Amino acid sequence: MDAAARYYALALAARPGSEVVAIRAYREGLASGDLALARKSLAVLTRAGVAPPDAAVLEFADAVVARQPDRASGAVETLGEGPLDFLQPVLAAWLALDRGDPAAALQFASREGDALDRRYASENHALILLASGRTAEGLVAVQAQLGPLQEDQQFRLAAAALLAGKGKRDAARGLLAGEDPVLALYRQRLGRGAKGDARFGASRFLTRVAKDLASDETASLAIALARAALVLDPGYDGARIALADALSLEGADAKAHQALAAIPDGSPFAREGRAAEAAVLARAGEADAAIAAATALSSGSDSSGEDARRLGDLLTAEGRFGEAAAAYATALDREGEPPDWTLLLQRGAALEQAGRWDEALPVLRRAVEVAPAEPLALNYLGYAQVERNENLPAAIAMLEQARQLAPEDLNIADSLGWAYYRQGNAARALPLLEQAARANEVSGTVQEHLGDLLWRLGRRYEARYAWSAARLDADPSKDAKLAEKLLQGLPAASASPRS
Repeated sequence: MDAAARYYALALAARPGSEVVAIRAYREGLASGDLALARKSLAVLTRAGVAPPDAAVLEFADAVVARQPDRASGAVETLGEGPLDFLQPVLAAWLALDRGDPAAALQFASREGDALDRRYASENHALILLASGRTAEGLVAVQAQLGPLQEDQQFRLAAAALLAGKGKRDAARGLLAGEDPVLALYRQRLGRGAKGDARFGASRFLTRVAKDLASDETASLAIALARAALVLDPGYDGARIALADALSLEGADAKAHQALAAIPDGSPFAREGRAAEAAVLARAGEADAAIAAATALSSGSDSSGEDARRLGDLLTAEGRFGEAAAAYATALDREGEPPDWTLLLQRGAALEQAGRWDEALPVLRRAVEVAPAEPLALNYLGYAQVERNENLPAAIAMLEQARQLAPEDLNIADSLGWAYYRQGNAARALPLLEQAARANEVSGTVQEHLGDLLWRLGRRYEARYAWSAARLDADPSKDAKLAEKLLQGLPAASASPRS
């Protein structure tokens, strides 16, 4: 047992009626995998009427495994009465399928709701069609969910397992076609497939939601969902990856590593687990170890473009821009034609930040050529040229186009305002820079831009206020420059901006 879990088990034994101890023991039990402690704690919280909403998810999983459909239905009804009501239709659908009522299952999975509800429902509607033997309709529904890019790997794996379980192995292999190493391994080890029951369907659904909820604010909920998914299907390594991600967000790095270590080398998810290991290391501040793990993953004979991109992202985060640019180049080579504009943008940005502008410019231009209506690409190339006083008319035209495409983007407002300032047009620059500077989470660069403009307009007190605000977000090199501006202002310009 984990040391913290032992402590809470002892505390709960000493104070068996304490709700405060019980809720902490419940969370620790889920985090450590001591589900006996979690269940014992929940009993205390349930008797007191203060069980957290996600308690019903663990209750559902336990009931399904114990083959107690009435108890499972009660847990689903409880979910429908609280903030996790969006889980209810899909879990009810898989229960209905277990009862031998596919019509009711499909009806549950077709309920109306918001965009998120509809996405979950439509995915599971497609899987239930496959699980109930309606494979032709199910395949059409699966393809509609995947779309032209065939991106959703986890969904494809689930659908392929269900097809194989129905004896449709050729259709399953077709769904797993491609060079992706995970799909290729799964293709080889398809086996008999999966039984389309509540244990299978609900475990995949709860894992999907856990991954979607992985953030600092909802990590504890994601942990609860991933643990319930593993109760339903202890062999589902996709849930272990979701669990590790959520544990890492909670700062439980050792527990995250333990979850990933439980994924066997032969698992189709082993590669994704190694990628998750690099992410956990990076989040824990172990940058060198994370980069080493990502480098190893990106250096194999079967390494993908995504592996190289991941390495590039980690190198970028550490300011190793030249190495990052090389990693992104590898990713582009592996991805082939047509190039991904986001990879082009990342490579161009890395080259620019490495001080290799002559190499960066054609890459950034290529990104805009590939994605001429993407405001992010237009903004980066336009701003980079403005900063160098290069090709100002064309750069301003790009930024104006970006502004039209994304009028609410304050970074673009800042870029365009700064471009107008560099052009000498204060009247057009001021409202844009003021708008950008009013944002709740504004960067120091925006405040510095506003300060420079205000100084040129003779509004010296306001300029110094903006520069002081910029220092709150400045690195040491920029802080020295801002301190000099606060002390001496800007040097005299040959021409003031036009008003």
